[in-house]
Amino acid sequence: MGKGGEDYGQREKIGLESQDEDYFPAWSKDIKECEEHYQVNHEFGLSAAEVEKRRQKFGYNELEKHEGASIFKLILEQFNDTLVRILLAAAIISFVLAWYDGEEGGEMEITAFVEPLVIFLILIVNAIVGIWQESNAEKALEALKEIQSEHATVIRDGKKISNLPAKELVPGDIVELRVGDKVPADMRVLSLISSTVRVEQGSLTGESEAVSKTVKAVAGDTDIQGKKCMVFGGTTVVNGNCICLVTQTGMNTEIGKVHSQIHEASQNEEDTPLKKKLNEFGELLTLIIGVICALVWLINVKYFLTWEYVDGWPKNFKFSFEKCTYYFEIAVALAVAAIPEGLPAVITTCLALGTRKMAQKNALVRKLPSVETLGCTTVICSDKTGTLTTNQMAASKLVAMGSRIGTLRSFNVEGTTYDPLDGKIEDWPVGRMDSNLQMIAKIAAVCNDAGVERSGHHYIASGMPTEAALKVLVEKMGFPGGLNESSSGHGDVLRCCQLWNKMDQRIATLEFDRYRKSMGVIVKSSTGKKSLLVKGAVENVLERSSYVQLLDGSVVELDQYSRELILQSLHDMSTNALRCLGFAYKGYLPMFETYNGDEDHQAHELLLNPSNYSSIESELIFVGLVGLRDPPRKEVRQAIEDCKAAGIRVMVITGDNKNTAEAICREIGVFGPYDDISTRSVTGKEFMDHPDQRNHLRQDGGLLFSRAEPRHKQEIVRLLKDDGEVVAMTGDGVNDAPALKLADIGIAMGIAGTEVAKEASDMVLADDNFSTIVAAVGEGRSIYDNMKAFIRYMISSNIGEVASIFLTAALGIPEGMIPVQLLWVNLVTDGPPATALGFNPPDTDIMKKPPRKSDDSLITPWILFRYLVIGFYVGLATVGVFIIWYTRHTFMFIDLSGDGHSLVTYSQLANWDQCSTWEGFSASPFTAGSQVFNFDDNPCDYFRMGKIKASTLSLSVLVAIEMFNSLNALSEDGSLLTMPPWVNPWLLLAMFVSFGLHFLILYVPFLAQIFGIVPLSLNEWLLVLAVAFPVILIDEVLKFVGRCTTGMRYSRHSKHKAD
Repeated sequence: MGKGGEDYGQREKIGLESQDEDYFPAWSKDIKECEEHYQVNHEFGLSAAEVEKRRQKFGYNELEKHEGASIFKLILEQFNDTLVRILLAAAIISFVLAWYDGEEGGEMEITAFVEPLVIFLILIVNAIVGIWQESNAEKALEALKEIQSEHATVIRDGKKISNLPAKELVPGDIVELRVGDKVPADMRVLSLISSTVRVEQGSLTGESEAVSKTVKAVAGDTDIQGKKCMVFGGTTVVNGNCICLVTQTGMNTEIGKVHSQIHEASQNEEDTPLKKKLNEFGELLTLIIGVICALVWLINVKYFLTWEYVDGWPKNFKFSFEKCTYYFEIAVALAVAAIPEGLPAVITTCLALGTRKMAQKNALVRKLPSVETLGCTTVICSDKTGTLTTNQMAASKLVAMGSRIGTLRSFNVEGTTYDPLDGKIEDWPVGRMDSNLQMIAKIAAVCNDAGVERSGHHYIASGMPTEAALKVLVEKMGFPGGLNESSSGHGDVLRCCQLWNKMDQRIATLEFDRYRKSMGVIVKSSTGKKSLLVKGAVENVLERSSYVQLLDGSVVELDQYSRELILQSLHDMSTNALRCLGFAYKGYLPMFETYNGDEDHQAHELLLNPSNYSSIESELIFVGLVGLRDPPRKEVRQAIEDCKAAGIRVMVITGDNKNTAEAICREIGVFGPYDDISTRSVTGKEFMDHPDQRNHLRQDGGLLFSRAEPRHKQEIVRLLKDDGEVVAMTGDGVNDAPALKLADIGIAMGIAGTEVAKEASDMVLADDNFSTIVAAVGEGRSIYDNMKAFIRYMISSNIGEVASIFLTAALGIPEGMIPVQLLWVNLVTDGPPATALGFNPPDTDIMKKPPRKSDDSLITPWILFRYLVIGFYVGLATVGVFIIWYTRHTFMFIDLSGDGHSLVTYSQLANWDQCSTWEGFSASPFTAGSQVFNFDDNPCDYFRMGKIKASTLSLSVLVAIEMFNSLNALSEDGSLLTMPPWVNPWLLLAMFVSFGLHFLILYVPFLAQIFGIVPLSLNEWLLVLAVAFPVILIDEVLKFVGRCTTGMRYSRHSKHKAD
């Protein structure tokens, strides 16, 4: 819409203010006041000219289209990440240096450009994935438009117009609604054409049953559920016809407000806890890289900048640009080594694998980061209807008459769904139903318009849910003497009901109305006898009953004691949130003895006027009552217990009434059976008026918010998030969508959920089951632990690479590994083991620990110390093996002289750049695979081109150490003796794959040339393994120290937190 109030001064004469500017509570005004305010007569409607004036003022009855972010803005947002920006800077600098080297040397080698091109490729893929996710963000708003009505029947200029496009409605229009219509706008009910009108508005208000509408005004401050004289856009008429007055259109309707709230919530989406941690880590990494790069330059400044002291002052500066760029390249290599380039890809892979695991448990994840966020969920805000309960009405208790006056019999009914085989009736006289029970079954089966069908593995109801539940009860009661198989097919769900309907055929219906609150049917038995069967509100049916049927079928007068006994039973059942229906019949109908549905019969006149129904339904014989409810799911109670054990609080937020919700919460364990819940159970309105909302939400244990509207749900979620909680919100209706969008994890129902809720959510439950959420939280915790394992593994590997480059620069020896080799290790060789760590089995006590805080460190000071020690060893090993090859022919009894290379002293190696000044220096040729390296022309090339074998040994040691280090990452503190490598066979496979890839680049000549390496001999491989293996022993010692000091570290950490 968006036009209310536009050019207001010129349109003042209409007499209506803008919808936004003029607040008119139509629900609290009588019909005459509403017509006067909107200047319309309900018989004539608006004139065409008036409609056009109002449309100019209020716009079309449609939801706004919000402009999404431009593609350019989305691209820029993908680079709003510290790690990505560091990678981008490294790639640009590498590209410039490669180009410069090519220009200087006269040729551009492909190896120089591999590094920047690979980094650019990573960034492009990362951006594409990010943009694809962002573009799906606003689909919830599109789904909301789908549930709007497309057409309406309107009275204008005194004529009825059918199929008018609903978007052309304006405030003041008179609309006729019929059964099955989707309500096109928010409207005030003016008159009921049928005796009753019921509207299914649960998706908007959260109510579990269709709501009866009335023309009577209600209080001005009534909540949305209490506005019985209003119908709301997007809801559906399930019973009756009525005439209504349009009061709000477009964005001012209740569904329009939901649309605005979804849009607002989508603007406030925050980063996941993991992304925040990675951003913090990226900022720390930037600082560390900057410091180390500066140190490398300071250490090596003497090689490219020299000066002489004259009279105590430095003069005669000499600058070597070639050597300056060489050490700048080392600094860039160091940056590449420090950045875990493969981390984004491995995290995405791990989360994708997590979504597959969750899908097997009926949790369908729509947004990858949600998998990790689930692991730190601290509060689950759950809808009641359809999530904690089945959203399928079911009989819970059957009360029948006893063998004598003043006695009752009570039967508990099991089952929570529309499946007739789900549960049985306790202490039921199978096959020997007495006359009283038979009469209850007959009335429940015949005085009933509902149906139940099987759809796949589920049973679905058509018609009113309470009536469907009664038919399921009839099936559980069985048929007297058993079923005659020939009379009813095996595939029929309601076989007993069909038999009762064959025995007593309905010839007339006395429709339910809001005055008598009952429904009756006149039936003809197989003998031709007519009788009246009635069901309805217990008090009303009992009031019109004069007799009662006993167990043996005998009929006696209903005395005061029996009446009070039945009412007491009704009170007890209502207190337990059961919806009760009473059953009665009348066996003598003199006016209808010859009536067979013929319209010319004089009795037919009585049926045409609903005001006669009460007199027909008089002097009834009362037979019993049934208590029904939307029952809790069987597995929910255990799931709530699991939440408590896992330190997760459960809050129930429902649109249903307070008593029903409290009874369900006690039954499923949110509240204890004897808990004082006066401060823990409030309505949405009471919470909004609460003087200290934050402290109310901080109470221990479960909380309940009943009669909650969409804005209440949003406010609760917002306050919890502001308080540092990680909130998972469940919902299925349109009214839940804004809160689903705002929550850290929005969880929609897959079966009962609306498309709006699903599109606004991060996760969809395929089975609509609360216990699936708890299982998903456990899976999320396991995934986070595994992600922490591979993040630690990759970071520890990178620390090793940084240490290696730093030591190389500090010692002044030739550069051991070039950037493209480090990039290969980070992306390819490290990738498979890091991904395989995502398959680590979960801890057995994973759901018995409290949730981690979203601000908990990804890497604790102790873990950082451990990996600094490991990293230092990696640097020592890679640089050490480089020095060993140049200075030793044997090491640890391994002969390295087979290739014929020359030995130099460590002093010569550390001052290799002065080689041209050495007298008599020469280097023997050496072999590597089928290649021979000769240095006759320039012996100093032994330290440049000739370092290829030493560089290969360094790279191979790095790869081998990182494979062994992946075994260390299986457990944070657990020894490999207690958690051996084969607990995760995928890791062993990944190690073989990584070694295989390393062999590929070593022994395929084309690849070996790109990466600047040569094949190794068997003895050289023995040296690699001998230098790499100690990393396991070092980490085992560190893990042992960690296990011994765990208690001390955690107590200090807890004390620090408390302070």
